[in-house]
Amino acid sequence: MRCALVVDDEPLLRRQVVEILEHYGFDEILEADDGLRALEILRHREILLVVMDIGMPGLDGITVAEKTGKSKPVPIVLLTATADAATVERARLAGVMNFVVKPVRAEQLLAAVDLAIHQFVELASLRDEVGKLREALETRKLVDRAKGVLMKRGMDEPGAFRRLQKLAMDKRKSLREVAEAILLAEE
Repeated sequence: MRCALVVDDEPLLRRQVVEILEHYGFDEILEADDGLRALEILRHREILLVVMDIGMPGLDGITVAEKTGKSKPVPIVLLTATADAATVERARLAGVMNFVVKPVRAEQLLAAVDLAIHQFVELASLRDEVGKLREALETRKLVDRAKGVLMKRGMDEPGAFRRLQKLAMDKRKSLREVAEAILLAEE
């Protein structure tokens, strides 16, 4: 289910944004009138997009974006009356994907939403790739250290690597698990 969250303390503007997002194709659109309620919804629901006003009672939109980005990242589009450089920089650091300056026009909001979602997906993909590369690098380091242990016992490097591979196949374990076991036994 594609669910969006619209956060604004002005009910008429909130309703306008909800109608625009309905045309975008969201199955469910939740509403909140302040930042604290928005955080509560974000904690308990799987939200695919947040469209939020910057200036709200309680927590402002950028603070909500900061708190959300640390726990559960989501694409965020901010609605603002002004887009001064300091606000834009603060929003960028908070992980906001796009801005729409009020008054909100449907074509502007749809473009901002589209860009925010695509940027978020691309960023998430890059984060996954970085995680996989980090894991591969750590595995490589462990395997190299385990080869070093076997080489101290008189094997050459290709022989040590073949030994690790054979142990992994025989034990039905990954190279990383075999390397960790060898290093643990060495300690």
